[in-house]
Amino acid sequence: MSEEPKYNNVDEYIKHLKEQLMANSECGNTHYNLGVAYLSKREYMDAEHCFREATANSPKMAEAYVQLGGICLERGDLEGCLNFNRIATQQRPFFAVPWGNIGFVLMQLGDSEKAIPALQKAIKYDPGFVQALATLGSAFFSRGELDDALTHLKKAVELQPMFGPAWNNLALVQAEKGDWAAAVESVKKAQASGYEVPQAFLDEIAQNNK
Repeated sequence: MSEEPKYNNVDEYIKHLKEQLMANSECGNTHYNLGVAYLSKREYMDAEHCFREATANSPKMAEAYVQLGGICLERGDLEGCLNFNRIATQQRPFFAVPWGNIGFVLMQLGDSEKAIPALQKAIKYDPGFVQALATLGSAFFSRGELDDALTHLKKAVELQPMFGPAWNNLALVQAEKGDWAAAVESVKKAQASGYEVPQAFLDEIAQNNK
């Protein structure tokens, strides 16, 4: 079995992939890999073209639809992101990532009712999906379902102890429950991860934790 050659930089890798496509222009995987390479250079238009070529040649390639959704999100096109991730779930129903993305976008659109089932599917298919756990915790918090919020946010920070936004949201839930001492600790963890906790929330915790 021959080893994959080593490349000195992304541009060399891109050149190699383009050469592969000249020999076989219908390989969805090569188009996809080229798209990922362009993404690493933040060349979104070239990346989008490659991912579209990938789906044209391999219509069931769910990962390419997810990447197209990510490019939409980068442009602030939430509906586009939602649509591409929905297509991804149609191609691979048990792929956790697009379900997590759908839940995240629905939360951005203020629709926690639809976000929750999507996020629950993401976690069912990948129990260690930290982003989905944290977003689900936030969704429950937005609905005032504090115990469910607490469970999912605690699980998220257990799996990823440096995940600042989850620590911040955990502190919000603890504050809402009146557990100010726990909120202090969670806020410290959020700050240690580099997350900027809003000053108003820090002031509120300081006033109540006396």
